[in-house]
Amino acid sequence: MKISGRNIKRRLYGLRNLPSNIKRARYWRGHGVHSPFVYNIVRQVFMSSEIAGEQRELFNALIEKEVAKRRAIELQNLMLHCKYSSVTIDCSAEAMAGHDMVIATLATPPHSLPKLAEQARELKTTLCIIAPYYDKERTEICKELVVGHRCTSVDNRGYLLLFNNHLPKQQFKL
Repeated sequence: MKISGRNIKRRLYGLRNLPSNIKRARYWRGHGVHSPFVYNIVRQVFMSSEIAGEQRELFNALIEKEVAKRRAIELQNLMLHCKYSSVTIDCSAEAMAGHDMVIATLATPPHSLPKLAEQARELKTTLCIIAPYYDKERTEICKELVVGHRCTSVDNRGYLLLFNNHLPKQQFKL
């Protein structure tokens, strides 16, 4: 039956993501997050629209790599919040040593992400994967990484954070 030129099937098409949106709504603004570490990240990093400190090196480097401005601000604030001293972007697994956080943008091929995650785990480095849902291959690899990850992972749709610190295995989809 047609209503105003569109059939009911087309009107209901947007509801196909509803279960995913409802699942993620429980963590809105940090509500339902029972980890003080992740709660502070949500409140002080993800909800901030301005760079918290004076440093802007990471922000500028991410903008040059064509990362969205909002995501670049969040990652700059994450660096300050977690007190990371060195961050690298799009490096190989062998060049990760000595860095507190490694950021893999879309320039990093999906097939190299598992090796990066393994090296980050060994070095106790935080791995940030930009655009984990960019294509089907990247999505599947990121899902496998989260399932096999031994520590806390935070997925906020724009990037996936795999922390390799003292925290227990927890998965957050914000």
